[in-house]
Amino acid sequence: MSTIKNIAVLTSGGDAPGMNAGIRAVVRTGIYHGLNVFGIRHGYDGLVSGDIISMDAKSVANIIQRGGTILKTARSEEFKTYEGRKKAYENVKNLNIDALVVIGGDGTFTGAAKFIEEFDIPIIGMPGTIDNDLAGTDFTIGYDTAINTVVDAVDKIRDTAESHDRVFIIEVMGRDSGLIALRSGISTGAEAVLIPELEVDYDAIMKRLDKSRKNKSSRIIIVAEGDKEGGLVVADKIKSNFPNYDVRVSILGHIQRGGKPSCMDRVLASRLGVGAVEGLLEGRRGEMAGLISGNVTFTPFSKAIKHINKINTDLTRIVEILSL
Repeated sequence: MSTIKNIAVLTSGGDAPGMNAGIRAVVRTGIYHGLNVFGIRHGYDGLVSGDIISMDAKSVANIIQRGGTILKTARSEEFKTYEGRKKAYENVKNLNIDALVVIGGDGTFTGAAKFIEEFDIPIIGMPGTIDNDLAGTDFTIGYDTAINTVVDAVDKIRDTAESHDRVFIIEVMGRDSGLIALRSGISTGAEAVLIPELEVDYDAIMKRLDKSRKNKSSRIIIVAEGDKEGGLVVADKIKSNFPNYDVRVSILGHIQRGGKPSCMDRVLASRLGVGAVEGLLEGRRGEMAGLISGNVTFTPFSKAIKHINKINTDLTRIVEILSL
């Protein structure tokens, strides 16, 4: 029988739609199993400062549809130090918290792994990041909502691009990963997609723009923010090659992090929240709960934080084939 009686949940790093659904699932699963549940505000900063609150079923009512995170989030410099982590452990012990569920990305899991190593506290992670770049899960919480936000924005931009016969360079989030750019590029009919995982072949892009149908009234190029040069440089290169093109740049920015989570993200967060709590009760620690081929699985933090750098070349080929 598990000795865990009290658990706490936090959200850390960049926010992602669906985090609230994950918090709700952790709290209610804990209560279902007879546990006392605490919420840690402002991520690891709250763990260090003791900003910890008791949570019940009512405290997570009517949040599954809300974007952001009711527990707030932050990137904590103090938790990166041993002294900061020791303060955090003392706060955990003072409240008799036996285990943690942390929702975030690679930085969140790196901190959790260090905390386990030094203070031997059970922790299970849930992948909350719009980039979908963690190993050990097919999708991360927030990714589906983010790409649908991008698709909706690009569709609107396409309308004005069509009206003015313009080329639009649209920069989307993805510092280390091009998965947002790649999938949204396919689904919006982009003429090209530039991502950090692949070297940009500008000659090929210019040839594609030149050889594409001359009666095209708009052209869309999606650029991930992690691409070496970014949207503005890409626009300048196109202007220099095609001075007759009316080229504009649109940087979508943080709208990709906000908004109501999609059905997929709500269900994913709910499944992983239940899996995380029940994983702790089974004696798991130092692992991320993820979803692979429809099943909840657990991956050690050391493997989960290795970014997915391999891009499915079928997806990049689809962009080229369908941009005629």
